[in-house]
Amino acid sequence: MGIFLSCCKPSASDVLTPDAETRRRQQVEAAEKRRAEEAARGVKDPEKVKRMQQRAEEMERREQELQKDGGATLKWTAD
Repeated sequence: MGIFLSCCKPSASDVLTPDAETRRRQQVEAAEKRRAEEAARGVKDPEKVKRMQQRAEEMERREQELQKDGGATLKWTAD
């Protein structure tokens, strides 16, 4: 029985393993793919989420500039 099975499987010398650089590149690509999938999980429109994040960062930057310049110049009056 062992004779028949040994002819079907490739020997250890026939199996080609990629070199270290190729394996490293493949691992990086797989990690980036997993990261992208994880970021998009549960989100219908990833572009919309990116736009909202950019808008929030812009608003935060503007608020910091206003605080640095002495605050907003709007005044409230009660009539």
